[in-house]
Amino acid sequence: MTDEALTPNPREVLPFLQLWVDSFSQALGEIAGVPFATMLVSETPGEAAPATPADLWIVAAYSGAIRGEISFRVAPPTTVRLAQVLMNEPAAPGEVTADHREAALELLRQVSGLVAAELRRTRGEVQLHLEASAAPPSWPASFTAWFRVGEETPPMLIEVHLSAALLASLRKEQPATDPPDASRGTNPSAAAASSQHDGQVNLGLLMDVELDATLRFGGRRMLLRELLDLNPGSVIALDRQVQEPVDMLLDGRIVARGEVVVSGGNYALRVTEVGPTGI
Repeated sequence: MTDEALTPNPREVLPFLQLWVDSFSQALGEIAGVPFATMLVSETPGEAAPATPADLWIVAAYSGAIRGEISFRVAPPTTVRLAQVLMNEPAAPGEVTADHREAALELLRQVSGLVAAELRRTRGEVQLHLEASAAPPSWPASFTAWFRVGEETPPMLIEVHLSAALLASLRKEQPATDPPDASRGTNPSAAAASSQHDGQVNLGLLMDVELDATLRFGGRRMLLRELLDLNPGSVIALDRQVQEPVDMLLDGRIVARGEVVVSGGNYALRVTEVGPTGI
């Protein structure tokens, strides 16, 4: 892969980052009950603190329609303040605790849930997996930006890094078109028949490849306190009614829907809807 291929295109990266910014504003506004403006800053703010071992690193890994990683570096003062917003505590300086880090991670999970929901609407089925770390990720950052959260002084700043894999996944590649071959003539029917034959031959080579399929009954966003209260016997209500079909996922994309049945003592899916590349 050439350096040119890794050069980020603002038209591809900035809308993606703006989606995170808007989701931050929405999540914090809902939690705090007041507007919480968030801004995207392309250059390092003058108030930004240099990286230290006390920083909180949160890495989100994408799979499905979008693949790659995005990381967030949160300095200790911002970690404490974000945790205070989530826990509805007054703003006050203090040392970072394990509870602060867990609360900041939970806030990022809520924000990432909003981002994933919008990406599913525009790009297809995606999954995000978030993890907190005390050290930066091993992969090098191919694009860096900053989020300025709220209008407090000093501001809450979050440093954002995108991996090369994520940049490549965000690209909207156009399918290549081959020039007409004069040796084949200009018969559209012959060209279509040849293309169909080639597709069938290539597809036949893949028919014995095993693929992992997953059934999804539904989901639910939960608060950290709800997760900590779980115990054997707890009942978690999902966002799907009993009569609604379940999703069949292939590589994170919905390829079919149906109803759950029992076959030979095992759960099974009776397919009611099928889509070639997702429903």
